[in-house]
Amino acid sequence: MLNSTMKQKNSVIRQILTILILMLLVIVAMAILSPDTYFTPKNAKSMIFQFPEFGILSFGMMLCMIGGGIDISLVGIMNLSGMTAALVMLALIPNESTASDGKLAFALLAACACAIAVGALCGIFNGLIIGYFKIPAMLVTLCSLQLFNGLVYAVTGGTAVTGMCASFKEIANGTIPGTWIPWVLPIFVVVTAAVALILHQSKLGKEIFYLGSNRVVSEYSGLSTLKISVLTHMISGILGGVSGILITSHMNAAKSSNGTSYTLLSILIVVLGGVHPNGGRGNIIGVTLSVILMQMVTNAFTLLRISQDVKNFANGVLLILTLVLVIFLQKADEKKRTNM
Repeated sequence: MLNSTMKQKNSVIRQILTILILMLLVIVAMAILSPDTYFTPKNAKSMIFQFPEFGILSFGMMLCMIGGGIDISLVGIMNLSGMTAALVMLALIPNESTASDGKLAFALLAACACAIAVGALCGIFNGLIIGYFKIPAMLVTLCSLQLFNGLVYAVTGGTAVTGMCASFKEIANGTIPGTWIPWVLPIFVVVTAAVALILHQSKLGKEIFYLGSNRVVSEYSGLSTLKISVLTHMISGILGGVSGILITSHMNAAKSSNGTSYTLLSILIVVLGGVHPNGGRGNIIGVTLSVILMQMVTNAFTLLRISQDVKNFANGVLLILTLVLVIFLQKADEKKRTNM
């Protein structure tokens, strides 16, 4: 047991060091290729504004993958939640110029609460089908992705929902008064801390790890896999709801095509961050650092004028290479233990 714990700690440290080395390589590369634009306060501030929305989404993916599943529908949940927030804002504040501060505050809280509630309900829907009917998570969430995006399209008619008040736009684009710090940064920090507590300090977190390590043994040991599935996907859905608020505020528009590249990006972030693709292993520190790394890479691609198609291709190649490396190292470790 002690040896196993030490190996896990060494694995986490190795993963963190790997990410830090990759960050250093990005910094060195951009110091050569684009030193005048990459290393500026304006660019650093731009990166801080951007990464929380897909970073929080990646935490939802992380929870599901540690539990031995996956949530392909997160972008759909994000867009459905974002649309909900936008419609609530428009219903409560059709004209900001005539609205009082109290009414604006109430509208913002109501819009955010409704978006998060929709995200939670979507997650519960996924978790119930996966847990009760024992259908693979990939199949269920792939179908629900189409369902959620279809709902957005049906409600909006394929057009973007726009015209939200400036106060709503301020959530993802504004800064804390008197400082340069974007509002999204403390939001990201609070969400990260909450996910860390759930994953590493709660009974549910331990059950998620246990379920991901061996589903069959978990079922025979008396764990309620249905309960774990529902709670895991509910939390994932809530995180998708928060991301939906941020991306809708950031774009000042709600539509089904928002964040189309985030599914692949979130999976890449999670695997790079040390979550095993088969479940049972992962940590919040590695994934958080991976979020920052991928923001650095994405920003570098943008400054170098690399197209979105090439970015997606590079992310796909990197994900495949990472998966192959993870499985190769796992097999090498198993072979080493067998020989001992």
